[in-house]
Amino acid sequence: MNGFVAAVAVTLLGAPQNAAAQDDVRTVDGASYYLPKTELRFSLLVEKATFTPGDLAPYASRYLRRDDVSMEPSTQYRIVGMQLSQNAVPDTTKFFTAKIDGKHSVRTLSRDENGVLLAVNAEPREAKTRKPFVAAPKPAPVNPRDYMTQEILSAANKVKMAELCVQEIYDIRENKSLLNKGQADFMPKDGEQLRLMIDNLNAQENALLQLFEGTTDRDTTEVEVAFVPTREVEKQLLFRFSKYFGLTDADDLSGKPYYIKVEDLHSSPTLNGSLADPKKDKDNIGICVNLPGKIRATVFSADRALGAFELYAPQFGTTESLSGEMFSKKFTSHLVLNPVTGSIESLETEPLK
Repeated sequence: MNGFVAAVAVTLLGAPQNAAAQDDVRTVDGASYYLPKTELRFSLLVEKATFTPGDLAPYASRYLRRDDVSMEPSTQYRIVGMQLSQNAVPDTTKFFTAKIDGKHSVRTLSRDENGVLLAVNAEPREAKTRKPFVAAPKPAPVNPRDYMTQEILSAANKVKMAELCVQEIYDIRENKSLLNKGQADFMPKDGEQLRLMIDNLNAQENALLQLFEGTTDRDTTEVEVAFVPTREVEKQLLFRFSKYFGLTDADDLSGKPYYIKVEDLHSSPTLNGSLADPKKDKDNIGICVNLPGKIRATVFSADRALGAFELYAPQFGTTESLSGEMFSKKFTSHLVLNPVTGSIESLETEPLK
């Protein structure tokens, strides 16, 4: 479960009608609930790069010998990262009813807002919350006019401005070369002053070059793709992504297809024999837990692998009933389930007085 949802705790006083008063879950002779299955949530970090041509771009070839400068604005997207989180959703094939009668010591069942069982006779565990992506603060944009000389600012037209800007760029480069060679008229006293002078000259040069090369503004956002695996697959479409539009609809062929491969690793925990219900048909109290199976999920395209993840998913494992003896007149148990997989997190049994 990605983030913890408020648990719905049902207090059972031994009378079935008290459970039946809870209208969010169907009841027969006790309290009903679901066990979860795992939903995979792939969080994609998508960078949007917006290019704006420079005011003097048409003169880059003539004065800077740059033939690779674009004259047209453009926007492009790319995936720069991916993370996986898990969310619990009700498994409608695993709907159970905990038996509430005078022969057993079940007093409370805690379920999430979707009816997924979290705990029996205990406080549920809070699921770990994945921190959402927060973009780093962007530096203030550079204004090239702040680095122009009075002569450049007074230029009569763009041709003259381009000539003067290029001359200033070459002067800056010459000054940097003299400083690095130790031949400048005013040499700094130490290495720190030299670094500051070089940094200042680099800032001036880059600001003036923006007038020719243009600027690219980059913004990174997070988008989420959900997928519920139900079986092994070699290659199933997960999403489509276009470098011109970002994430697209599954049927939009302008987007490049990204696929998911799901492998069952056939690894699952076992339940201690003393916990399982030895008389499933005669004394089934209706308290069940998941024994999730381990899987590997790989996301890839025709020419790129985005990532591979190994995790436990209950839909690839088994389900076991707990012994009614643990909730009998002689004993009571405090059961806490993993809120994502429905497996046992903790189980304490104590004798009743």
